[in-house]
Amino acid sequence: MKLTLAKPRYFLKITNFLLPIGFVLGALCFAAGLYSALITSPPDYQQGDAMRIMYIHVPASWMALFCYSVLAAFSLFVLVWRHPFSEILAISVAPIGALFTGLSLVTGSLWGKPMWGTYWVWDARLTSVLVLLFLYAGYWALYKAYA
Repeated sequence: MKLTLAKPRYFLKITNFLLPIGFVLGALCFAAGLYSALITSPPDYQQGDAMRIMYIHVPASWMALFCYSVLAAFSLFVLVWRHPFSEILAISVAPIGALFTGLSLVTGSLWGKPMWGTYWVWDARLTSVLVLLFLYAGYWALYKAYA
């Protein structure tokens, strides 16, 4: 199996070309989605305007779990093949995943206050996301301690 993108020289050559294009496209899509979600969408008939926080909360939760999957995959690659590039990618995903997990917890709490009357309930879903945040922080702290 030939992995040319696993060599940093080839990877940097391709990313130096694709990164500005991806940034511009991502910023345009983000702006269009934010305008559509927060300005043009009507309020929900039951939740009112509190529902609009879901346009940020749900994608943040998806990205938190996606980053966890990517972190697990790259960590497995490090354990199996001992490739240093996978280790760099794994440790780079941890703070991004922690950011999205924290954003998911904060926006979920902001939504929960008008819906449930409290910012936090010890529900299994909320607690598992809090544990995910602790896993990200622990992974990053252990890597920094042994690096």
